[in-house]
Amino acid sequence: MKSTTDLNMVNAYIPGRADVGPATAQMIARRDALLGPAYRLMYERPLHIVKGEGAWLVDPEGRRYLDAYNNVTSLGHCHPSVTEAICRQAQTLATNTRYLHDTILELAERLLASVPGTGLAHLMLTCTGSEANDLAYRIAKVRTGGTGMIVTDTAYHGITDAVAKFSPSLGLSVDLGEHVRLVPAPRLYHAGGADLSERFTRDVEAAIADLRRHGIQPAALIGDSLFTSDGILPGPQGFLKGAVDAIKRAGGLFIADEVQPGFGRTGEHLWGFQRHGVVPDIVTMGKPMGNGQPIAGLLATADVLAEFGKSSRYFNTFAGNTVSCAAALAVLDTIERDGLVQHAAKVGKILHDGIAALAARHEAIGDVRGAGLFVGVELVSDRASRAPDRELTSQVVNRMRDKGVLISACAMGHNVLKIRPPLVLSADQAGLVIQALDESLAEARTAGAH
Repeated sequence: MKSTTDLNMVNAYIPGRADVGPATAQMIARRDALLGPAYRLMYERPLHIVKGEGAWLVDPEGRRYLDAYNNVTSLGHCHPSVTEAICRQAQTLATNTRYLHDTILELAERLLASVPGTGLAHLMLTCTGSEANDLAYRIAKVRTGGTGMIVTDTAYHGITDAVAKFSPSLGLSVDLGEHVRLVPAPRLYHAGGADLSERFTRDVEAAIADLRRHGIQPAALIGDSLFTSDGILPGPQGFLKGAVDAIKRAGGLFIADEVQPGFGRTGEHLWGFQRHGVVPDIVTMGKPMGNGQPIAGLLATADVLAEFGKSSRYFNTFAGNTVSCAAALAVLDTIERDGLVQHAAKVGKILHDGIAALAARHEAIGDVRGAGLFVGVELVSDRASRAPDRELTSQVVNRMRDKGVLISACAMGHNVLKIRPPLVLSADQAGLVIQALDESLAEARTAGAH
């Protein structure tokens, strides 16, 4: 089965579409020659970045761009606490998990302490979120004896061969596996007043039944609690519980993918799944864990890992190295010390409410939703039909880039503005995002009228 969505192309650079200037064109040509055709660049006029600081990125001419999109540097670019921890550890010891060292043990203790009452008992480390989800799938297959995976219809969980097969947002280039079943994402804006919890549970139960009808035992339901690639779908809180219960009754696992909603982004808890009152069997994490330093991993219950540990030998030479563990500990220290979960709630409300207020004068804004410092703005061509406006979305993203504010887009209709700034975004910087969006929508409307 082929995926039908390619979110990577929504705001990608396409040769000849925009004047990028001779210097940028030369760099793009050099990049294409050296890196090949599979890479993509963001924005119609790609950016050349030479420096980062906090929420800012800087180009060679010194122009500053507010990064309201990059979740990898969760604390902002070049955060001093993280860079100092990396340098200090690199000057002392840089080695892997096949030697004893305290750093990895302290990290495990801190992460496991953040999920009390869940039964999550062990940490396993990887370098990327894709690797973490790949490892989670391996564990799920051993634990359940099944291979079936259930995901939402525009989900993204990674780029390894196994994980790409249940990442429909990767687009037409990827064959979804015969063991994969897609369920509609919980789109409250389009639900027509239906009970999302009941509907989502029924859809998961139907997917389980279809897998079994084809002789496939379910292994897991995997999802991120904000359904990020599906269009940033945060609520209602608690609606996941019925679906999680259904997969567990079927002998499968629930894997909470926290690569995007984790580490305080929702402004409520450290982890997104906590807003739904569910207990995952596995929790996966990605590069926000180290503020961009390559470290990711998963938490799992002892029961889930028992058979895998007996039958499989796992090691990853680079994952869990002392330098990356030091970076991850610095991230946790900073989130706690600076109250960044609470900060995400406070500034996220300013961002959300300010954008919601724009709907009074911009008919294209159909819905504004989010949690903490994660906001989705659904742009429509008609509020009555709620039809997606992909072209306007692309225009707005690129106009905001030209105004010095970086965001992106997501969702099946390619029409949801994806605003995901670092956790350190200030109230004043939130105001810059709101202003740039206001101006970009007005300019796009005026251009369309002509």
